[in-house]
Amino acid sequence: VQLQASGGGLVQPGGSLRLSCAASGSNSELEYYAIAWFRRVPGKEREGLAYISTTEDKVDYADSVKGRFTISADNAENTVYLQMNSLKADDTAVYYCAAGFWATVAAGLAPDEYDYWGQGTQVTVSS
Repeated sequence: VQLQASGGGLVQPGGSLRLSCAASGSNSELEYYAIAWFRRVPGKEREGLAYISTTEDKVDYADSVKGRFTISADNAENTVYLQMNSLKADDTAVYYCAAGFWATVAAGLAPDEYDYWGQGTQVTVSS
Protein backbone atom coordinates (compact mmCIF):
# COMPACT_ATOMS: atom_id res chain seq x y z
CA VAL A 1 0.00 0.00 0.00
CA GLN A 2 1.15 3.55 -0.72
CA LEU A 3 0.10 6.52 1.38
CA GLN A 4 -0.20 10.10 0.18
CA ALA A 5 -0.53 12.79 2.84
CA SER A 6 -1.80 16.21 1.88
CA GLY A 7 -3.54 19.28 3.24
CA GLY A 8 -0.76 20.98 5.15
CA GLY A 9 -0.07 24.67 4.95
CA LEU A 10 0.26 27.93 6.84
CA VAL A 11 -2.50 28.80 9.28
CA GLN A 12 -2.90 31.41 12.01
CA PRO A 13 -3.13 30.40 15.68
CA GLY A 14 -6.65 29.34 16.46
CA GLY A 15 -7.28 28.28 12.89
CA SER A 16 -8.08 24.91 11.37
CA LEU A 17 -6.71 22.54 8.77
CA ARG A 18 -7.80 19.15 7.49
CA LEU A 19 -5.14 16.68 6.49
CA SER A 20 -5.87 13.78 4.16
CA CYS A 21 -4.13 10.43 3.85
CA ALA A 22 -5.06 8.56 0.69
CA ALA A 23 -4.20 4.87 0.41
CA SER A 24 -3.55 3.32 -2.99
CA GLY A 25 -2.01 0.26 -4.56
CA SER A 26 -2.56 -3.38 -3.78
CA ASN A 27 -4.46 -4.23 -0.60
CA SER A 28 -5.23 -0.57 -0.03
CA GLU A 29 -8.65 -1.07 1.50
CA LEU A 30 -8.75 0.61 4.89
CA GLU A 31 -10.33 -2.44 6.47
CA TYR A 32 -6.93 -4.14 6.40
CA TYR A 33 -5.21 -1.44 8.43
CA ALA A 34 -4.97 0.77 11.42
CA ILE A 35 -4.08 4.25 10.19
CA ALA A 36 -2.34 6.78 12.39
CA TRP A 37 -1.11 10.33 12.19
CA PHE A 38 2.28 11.30 13.58
CA ARG A 39 4.26 14.51 13.58
CA ARG A 40 7.89 15.38 13.87
CA VAL A 41 9.61 18.56 14.90
CA PRO A 42 13.36 18.81 14.22
CA GLY A 43 15.30 17.72 17.28
CA LYS A 44 12.33 15.96 18.88
CA GLU A 45 10.96 12.43 18.88
CA ARG A 46 8.21 11.50 16.46
CA GLU A 47 4.89 11.96 18.23
CA GLY A 48 1.82 9.81 17.71
CA LEU A 49 -1.32 11.94 17.52
CA ALA A 50 -4.32 9.85 16.55
CA TYR A 51 -5.17 6.48 15.14
CA ILE A 52 -8.19 4.74 13.71
CA SER A 53 -9.05 1.13 13.06
CA THR A 54 -12.27 0.86 11.09
CA THR A 55 -12.31 -2.93 11.43
CA GLU A 56 -12.29 -2.68 15.21
CA ASP A 57 -14.26 0.60 15.30
CA LYS A 58 -11.53 2.14 17.46
CA VAL A 59 -9.96 5.57 17.67
CA ASP A 60 -7.49 7.02 20.13
CA TYR A 61 -5.75 10.33 20.61
CA ALA A 62 -2.68 11.68 22.30
CA ASP A 63 -3.43 13.93 25.24
CA SER A 64 -1.75 16.82 23.43
CA VAL A 65 -4.45 16.86 20.73
CA LYS A 66 -7.48 15.35 22.45
CA GLY A 67 -10.48 17.63 22.03
CA ARG A 68 -8.84 19.61 19.21
CA PHE A 69 -8.08 16.97 16.56
CA THR A 70 -10.49 14.45 15.08
CA ILE A 71 -9.54 11.43 13.00
CA SER A 72 -12.03 9.90 10.59
CA ALA A 73 -12.08 7.50 7.68
CA ASP A 74 -13.90 7.21 4.38
CA ASN A 75 -13.63 3.54 3.45
CA ALA A 76 -15.15 4.10 0.03
CA GLU A 77 -12.40 6.61 -0.80
CA ASN A 78 -9.65 4.73 1.08
CA THR A 79 -8.85 8.01 2.79
CA VAL A 80 -8.26 8.96 6.41
CA TYR A 81 -8.64 12.54 7.56
CA LEU A 82 -7.26 14.52 10.47
CA GLN A 83 -9.35 17.56 11.27
CA MET A 84 -7.23 19.95 13.32
CA ASN A 85 -8.92 22.81 15.16
CA SER A 86 -7.70 25.45 17.61
CA LEU A 87 -4.21 25.16 16.22
CA LYS A 88 -1.30 26.47 18.24
CA ALA A 89 2.26 27.41 17.36
CA ASP A 90 3.37 24.20 19.08
CA ASP A 91 1.48 22.22 16.44
CA THR A 92 3.98 23.33 13.80
CA ALA A 93 5.60 20.17 12.44
CA VAL A 94 5.77 17.79 9.52
CA TYR A 95 2.75 15.50 9.72
CA TYR A 96 2.89 11.90 8.52
CA CYS A 97 0.29 9.21 8.13
CA ALA A 98 1.15 5.57 8.58
CA ALA A 99 -0.56 2.21 8.14
CA GLY A 100 -0.14 -1.10 9.91
CA PHE A 101 -2.15 -4.29 9.65
CA TRP A 102 -4.93 -3.79 12.16
CA ALA A 103 -4.36 -7.11 13.95
CA THR A 104 -0.75 -6.16 14.75
CA VAL A 105 -1.39 -2.64 16.02
CA ALA A 106 -1.98 -2.77 19.75
CA ALA A 107 -0.85 0.52 21.26
CA GLY A 108 -2.10 2.61 18.36
CA LEU A 109 0.26 5.56 18.72
CA ALA A 110 3.58 3.70 18.74
CA PRO A 111 5.45 4.31 15.46
CA ASP A 112 7.17 0.91 15.55
CA GLU A 113 3.80 -0.77 14.95
CA TYR A 114 3.42 0.81 11.52
CA ASP A 115 4.92 -0.60 8.35
CA TYR A 116 3.89 1.92 5.69
CA TRP A 117 4.49 5.66 5.80
CA GLY A 118 3.44 8.59 3.69
CA GLN A 119 5.84 11.35 2.66
CA GLY A 120 4.75 14.00 5.16
CA THR A 121 3.05 17.35 4.86
CA GLN A 122 4.22 20.55 6.53
CA VAL A 123 1.91 22.36 8.94
CA THR A 124 2.99 25.80 10.09
CA VAL A 125 0.98 27.71 12.69
CA SER A 126 2.05 31.31 12.79
CA SER A 127 0.63 34.80 12.75
